[in-house]
Amino acid sequence: MVSAEEFTKVALAFDRVTRHQHFDRTAFKARVIFATLAADGLSANVKFSPEDQQFKAMLAPDIFTALNNAWGRQGWTRVELTRIDQEELHAVLGMAYERAKAHK
Repeated sequence: MVSAEEFTKVALAFDRVTRHQHFDRTAFKARVIFATLAADGLSANVKFSPEDQQFKAMLAPDIFTALNNAWGRQGWTRVELTRIDQEELHAVLGMAYERAKAHK
């Protein structure tokens, strides 16, 4: 399990990441937003490639779920913070951060 505070700490540890309010969520942005944290701190949305999203959801459907809308078809994925561990969180946010940093 990862707390909202731990999620925030990991997300902000990447170079030049900023935190912003995004509707009812807290967004983390490199060049573009790569993750958002739910107001209740129990889940987050992370931007994967559609292929990475499919792979993660297949391997750990109790942790990763594609958003059920157009954003989900673009790779946005719900992450259950109550079920993910620190090591996996670092890997997941690292993947999303690298994609956002490279975004043109």
